[in-house]
Amino acid sequence: MMNTKPIPVNTPLLSGNELKYLSECIETGWISSEGPFITKFEENFSKYIGRNFGVAVSNGSAALDIAVKALEIGEDDEIIMPTFTIISPAQSVITNGAIPVLVDSDPNTWNMDVSQIESKITSKTKAILVVHIYGLPADLDPILELAKRYNLKVIEDAAEMHGQTYNGKKCGSFGDISIFSFYPNKHITTGEGGMILTDDAHLVERCKKLRNLCFEPNGPRFIHHELGWNYRMTNLQAALGLAQLERINEFIDKKRELGAFYQQKLSFLAEKGYSLPLSSTDYSDNIYWVFGLVAPNIEAKEEIIKYLSDQKVGTRPFFWCMHEQPVFQKMGLFKNEKYPIAENLARNGFYLPSGLGLSMEDRELVVEILKNHY
Repeated sequence: MMNTKPIPVNTPLLSGNELKYLSECIETGWISSEGPFITKFEENFSKYIGRNFGVAVSNGSAALDIAVKALEIGEDDEIIMPTFTIISPAQSVITNGAIPVLVDSDPNTWNMDVSQIESKITSKTKAILVVHIYGLPADLDPILELAKRYNLKVIEDAAEMHGQTYNGKKCGSFGDISIFSFYPNKHITTGEGGMILTDDAHLVERCKKLRNLCFEPNGPRFIHHELGWNYRMTNLQAALGLAQLERINEFIDKKRELGAFYQQKLSFLAEKGYSLPLSSTDYSDNIYWVFGLVAPNIEAKEEIIKYLSDQKVGTRPFFWCMHEQPVFQKMGLFKNEKYPIAENLARNGFYLPSGLGLSMEDRELVVEILKNHY
């Protein structure tokens, strides 16, 4: 068979109150970083996650920049984090003057291997940056225990975990400070956008100041005593986010149903040497932000991705490891460091169309195309 209908790797679902709320922004003229939807989105999202405060920002990477700086982490401080993640967390650590200290991945959950963290703690360690990967959260209890024992901050990157829980409590509610992304492939999207959450009243004021060029809240305008960023979210974005948040439980159910469908229909791939996502752990059920596969080797991955591309089925490779990023190698970072589990995931992993807008017909077609290949 030859499929002629493109199946994108992600399609957002925008069939709720998005148009209504956006029209209200336009009709009232509140389209910039001031407007009622911003405060409402911050309050509703933080309440949903179980946090006291939310700070809406322009994207998830901006949220990480602010989070690191708000915690007063800087020159030569060390932050322990996974090597297997998108570049944003490491970039935020480095641009704040700190040093990322990497750990390998757990082969089953694809998250950071928490058993490796303690050996990486030194007198310079100031924080652990947890990144929840793809559908299952990192094992948080051991991380929180280490943070308490060594007096470390915890930055929780829950960019991919909207609505996911760890032992029944929402991801994004555990760290001293946590961040979310609202990129179009996330469960909730604002187009671009992010959110910082915390229970600390001092931290939230720091974050608000840093996102707004460090204007002094009570001082003369245009007089600055430190540097920040213009990382503000617009009222238009917040309007989108609020409409999306109204349907979060529906979206989570759709994601889990799609994941269960793929798990069942693609189980034959395990016989071909592929690793499918772990459906659950003793602390969480997979939320399937994306449905990832790990091919038996690079050749098999490249061959299947080409085949799917020829069939107009969209895919995306897994993240590339931080210790193998050319930009960091040029900086002299991570010399001679090896993380075999993460390297295997990065080289051989990819994910299938997993968006909320994926139709029943298209997901059946993805499975049929894969079965025809084998």
